[in-house]
Amino acid sequence: MIIKEKTNKIGVLLLNLGGPERAADVRPFLYNLFSDREIIRLGPSLLQKPIAAFIAHRRAPASIANYQKIGGGSPITKITELQAQALQKCLQPHGNFVVRPCMRYWQPRAEPALTEMRRTGITTIIALPLYPHYSRATTGSSLSDIQKALNTSFHNLKLQTISSWPTQPSYIHCLAARIKEGQALFNPDESVQIVYSAHSLPKRFIDEGDPYVEEITQTITAVEQLTGLTGRLCYQSRSGPVEWLEPSTPDMLKVLAAEGCKNILMVPIAFVSDHIETLYEIDMLYKDQALTLGMRLESTRGLNDDPQFITALKELVLNAVGE
Repeated sequence: MIIKEKTNKIGVLLLNLGGPERAADVRPFLYNLFSDREIIRLGPSLLQKPIAAFIAHRRAPASIANYQKIGGGSPITKITELQAQALQKCLQPHGNFVVRPCMRYWQPRAEPALTEMRRTGITTIIALPLYPHYSRATTGSSLSDIQKALNTSFHNLKLQTISSWPTQPSYIHCLAARIKEGQALFNPDESVQIVYSAHSLPKRFIDEGDPYVEEITQTITAVEQLTGLTGRLCYQSRSGPVEWLEPSTPDMLKVLAAEGCKNILMVPIAFVSDHIETLYEIDMLYKDQALTLGMRLESTRGLNDDPQFITALKELVLNAVGE
């Protein structure tokens, strides 16, 4: 907890994955992603970056094609900037806060983000991950990246972290409101199956103690207490020859079709910003798959800079500073 005085200037970094904003960004973005040995081990450590470069080269054309389908690039950086602006405005009555994005695999990365914070005279920073559920592959990797930068060049900055927030009340109410809104897309007399889709992880992460699945379950339980609706959990966006969390979202769609389901409302439970996983995978790929299986699939809107979601972020920050 930070003991805050009104004259103190406090920095808030919104941590997110980042994403390529144009076709030329895709290959270097993939290289940054696959170079992260903390989440993906590609052979001996000396070969990590050469293998990452090879994989980025091989995958870039298909990734570029997918990004073209959603406008040519990921909107995640722009959305995170909007979230930062809205949060800073929302925090104004409570003190002197400076809120900025900090991306793990694209700009602005940790060093330039910390440099800007130091330039404005900030000495205390709160790291607020835009991942409600902790995983070493997301929050853990971002925090590690920031800590490395602090140890190297920013010894005078103090860092406080918010590791996860799976049951933050305003966040839960925002999700519940999105589900109620999504239900209205269907006729009142239609039966609709709620499906929660989260980004997948290698199963070994969970076996080694990662709380990701447990925290997602906490979120779903809290949401269902508000909505009175039950749903099914599955995992999307897996790749590579390792054992991933099950069931996959495509497999879940097949199971539901076999059970006679006709209508699906998909909730991107682990995502708070629209990006390739929501705009392409859910709204195009899975929607088309559902259609071929005789089902209608709709999805809830992204939280993005929704005022109720920004309120959740504000409450997290104020709790961290002891207000």
